Amino acid sequence: MTRMIFINLPVADLARAKAFYEALGFTHNPAFSDETGACMVLSEAIHVMILTHPKWQTFTTRPIPPRGSSEVSLALTVDSRAAVDALVAAGAAHGGTADVNPPEDHGFMYQRTIEDPDGHIWEPFWMDPAAVGGQPQDAAAVSD
Repeated sequence: MTRMIFINLPVADLARAKAFYEALGFTHNPAFSDETGACMVLSEAIHVMILTHPKWQTFTTRPIPPRGSSEVSLALTVDSRAAVDALVAAGAAHGGTADVNPPEDHGFMYQRTIEDPDGHIWEPFWMDPAAVGGQPQDAAAVSD
């Protein structure tokens, strides 16, 4: 059986958060959703549960971190440098904030950040497949 990950995130406005994640390519799974939360599916193995603050508080008594704090950074692989840019642009167009951390370009790896409307940080990144195998290519050869 494939292991799955369910990332649970508190959100202030469920409809706004749902629209943001749909713009990034997530699909809504109504079977695991209601008026207090929505299951947003990225792949067979990766799901994000966006939960209203009252629903979130049924899971923990710990406070929801204030906007601008650093709670977690969620790195996500994509297929190309252009896909990194497209994901950040889509998020920014749907209520997110692009590049809250400076973009990083190491030649064999390229990443940017997008902050969702509730302050959660996503880091889409591309890595040269040759680098994963231990043989990075020349930076000029890997640019789109």
